Amino acid sequence: MISVQEALHKIREHCTVRPPVLLPLHESGGFVLAENIAAPTDSPHFNQSAMDGYAFSYDDWDGNSDLTVSGEVQAGNNYSEPLNPHSAVRIFTGAALPSGTDTVVIQENVLKKNGSICIKDSKIIKGSNVRLTGSQTRKGEIVFQEGHLLTPASVAYLAEFGIQKVSVYSKPVISIINTGKELLHQGEKREAGKIYESNSFGLRAALEQMHISPDSVEMADDDERAIEKAIRNRLRSDILILTGGVSVGDYDFVTSALEKCGVKLVFHKIRQKPGKPLYFGVLGQTLVFGLPGNPASALTCFYEYVSEAISCLTKKTYFKRIHLPLAESFSKKPGVAVFLKGKINGNTVSVLANQESYKLNSFASADCLIELDEAMDRINTGDLVRVLQI
Repeated sequence: MISVQEALHKIREHCTVRPPVLLPLHESGGFVLAENIAAPTDSPHFNQSAMDGYAFSYDDWDGNSDLTVSGEVQAGNNYSEPLNPHSAVRIFTGAALPSGTDTVVIQENVLKKNGSICIKDSKIIKGSNVRLTGSQTRKGEIVFQEGHLLTPASVAYLAEFGIQKVSVYSKPVISIINTGKELLHQGEKREAGKIYESNSFGLRAALEQMHISPDSVEMADDDERAIEKAIRNRLRSDILILTGGVSVGDYDFVTSALEKCGVKLVFHKIRQKPGKPLYFGVLGQTLVFGLPGNPASALTCFYEYVSEAISCLTKKTYFKRIHLPLAESFSKKPGVAVFLKGKINGNTVSVLANQESYKLNSFASADCLIELDEAMDRINTGDLVRVLQI
């Protein structure tokens, strides 16, 4: 058996960043950039009014005299006529400043009379209420560097430059195989000794939480040939997740089936609770995870290990780790790392009841996993603990 940190290190060692793909800008939200992006133009690319008002030449105004209103320009139009001396142009927010003007007085600060305006703004200075060319971004300036997460605002910002496509790290192809003779599909009649399969629902929802849809989800009986066939059909995936059958029982065939399929074992079993029998192997670029069948164990191992692999493949952090004080004391045996379903309450975190690996009711209320290292034994109220937000 290995430690949690050793397991994470070995997983990261076998992760290769996904190749970039070119996506339309409107589909790129949530992806990570695979390139630096330089501004193709200045932004704004012309001097524009920041307010509704009147544009004029500050040096042409004596600070007191009225200005004749010689025209009007709205956003989207261009005022091409030469500006007459001692005149102003009615202008609206976002409109290009007419040639010869450099200042805008807002409409609330003027008196209109017989086609002229009298400026009543003692604080106005040259350049007031004008967005200068390049005041946001200069042409050629690096807008975003490779590795930047494209948030909604990032996408909108790039759209301002007329950028239509971006290179991003692609999402991995992920397949899920749930094993177990006891498993029933939803809608099937309940039988003695059978249970409705739930792991695929939890794993699919966790992936959807990461904006990833699994390529396939299927079930296989506790039969080595059936499991082997299902594995072979999905080894072109970037990540293959299996649940159940990874322990040492008479009907735990996953590890032997993976070996027959040529998957190279990297590690099997971790000094942790829950999820001790976690399996990790590789075949070429395919990462294979064998998760325990107990639903809480499967989800815990997904958040702790599978999501870490996905982060490495996509250069994107999906679940953040923080440190919070524990709301109440907790004791555990040293020598085993423990992942506890927890609830964040303001500035503290509490351990929920029903921590057994077959129970999902506490997981359904949890918003984090409390990660306790091997060396810990007693954690006192107020002690800082590491928390994975889920």
